[in-house]
Amino acid sequence: MTVIAFVIGVALLVVGLAVSIALHEIGHLIPAKRFGVRVGQYMIGFGPTLWSRRIGETEYGVKALPLGGYISMAGMYPPSPSADGEGGGAAATDGRAGGGFFNTMVQDARTANDETLADADGRRAFYELPVYKRVIIMLGGPVMNLVLAIVLFAIVFSGIGVQTATTTIASVNECVLPAGTTQTACTADDPASPAASAGLLPGDVIVSVDGTAVSTFAEASAIVQAAPNRTLPIVVRRDGADETLQVTPMLAERQVQGEDGRVETAEVGFVGMTAATEYVRQPIGDGPQAAFARTGQVLGVIWQLPVQVYDTAVDLATGQSRDPNSPLSVVGAGRLAGEVAATDTPVLNRVSSLLTILASLNIALFVFNLVPLLPLDGGHVVVALWDGLRRAWAKLWRRPPPAPVDATRLVPITFVVVVALIVMTVVLVAADLFNPVQLLGG
Repeated sequence: MTVIAFVIGVALLVVGLAVSIALHEIGHLIPAKRFGVRVGQYMIGFGPTLWSRRIGETEYGVKALPLGGYISMAGMYPPSPSADGEGGGAAATDGRAGGGFFNTMVQDARTANDETLADADGRRAFYELPVYKRVIIMLGGPVMNLVLAIVLFAIVFSGIGVQTATTTIASVNECVLPAGTTQTACTADDPASPAASAGLLPGDVIVSVDGTAVSTFAEASAIVQAAPNRTLPIVVRRDGADETLQVTPMLAERQVQGEDGRVETAEVGFVGMTAATEYVRQPIGDGPQAAFARTGQVLGVIWQLPVQVYDTAVDLATGQSRDPNSPLSVVGAGRLAGEVAATDTPVLNRVSSLLTILASLNIALFVFNLVPLLPLDGGHVVVALWDGLRRAWAKLWRRPPPAPVDATRLVPITFVVVVALIVMTVVLVAADLFNPVQLLGG
């Protein structure tokens, strides 16, 4: 059953990621069509086409490798000199990208771009649009991922709710076991827990501790932990009536959360009771707030990605334990989703965790696609803004409008970026297969 649950978790993440990619491309497709750009293809995945159907002028389809997607717009770049007759073959070998291999790449990019312009009637090319329309089209995809992440976080926080410890006692320990022990049953030598000695019972609702009214279990625990070896009056509501019990917390080593949020071992007051938990729905604004907070975290580490990937490669090569905060590939995210689905927890817990993983992936897609390098969306935005700046400068000085920016000259840089992305992907996939992050004690 655990294996089946693991497979289901992986499958759900793959489907969720495919939907995220599809919506990302729809974020490009809708404004492109709205602004009149001819869109030849809308594809989910890369490689051989598994299924496709033409609707109007656009072919919609699914490809074999679900690692991304794309839409093919007419005239992402201006036509090459050879295509419009201005310069012929001599101009076609220009490009200032170097000779040989890189020059061939530039020409191949120009040829592919010219093919998209062959059936574009009138002003239906992307490069002819005003700058703001080009920016809207290119930002449409990443923004769609951000919107999806906000929706998913809203479902987690306001639809399902946050699991919160209540003031209702779920269980009372019969005895006190040493911290870190593997012992599960009490023996005659183990001291009775202060909670059991005081007469606390499962189902009791804590009203106050040491004269202080409490509304959460955390408030009650804080008072208990700060008062070892001191008798405290605890008022509980049992069967509709309030009762006052006397409990003396003992000093014991326990895992507590420090002021910085980290869990650490400390000697604190301990009585031996656990709280019942329930899902508490949060205000509707908490979902978007969580999405933007996660976005800020990703923005803070994205510039460290090359270093983190290098460290991950070193850990893989040397066999060292991998940093839990190291980046994951799709394989690692799928493995994590499978582990979450296979955990022995309530179904609602697992659904909430899977939605959180998918929301976090969409935040990563949003931030990563904004990196200002081609072929990422952020790179196309930079090209459009540079084109607009040149035109504004010419207008300011009353000069003729300059020719559109020919981004095919940046193909060598794009090639380097693509190679770097492939290397990073290979390293992370290998690490996720042979030196995976252990987040759930696996």
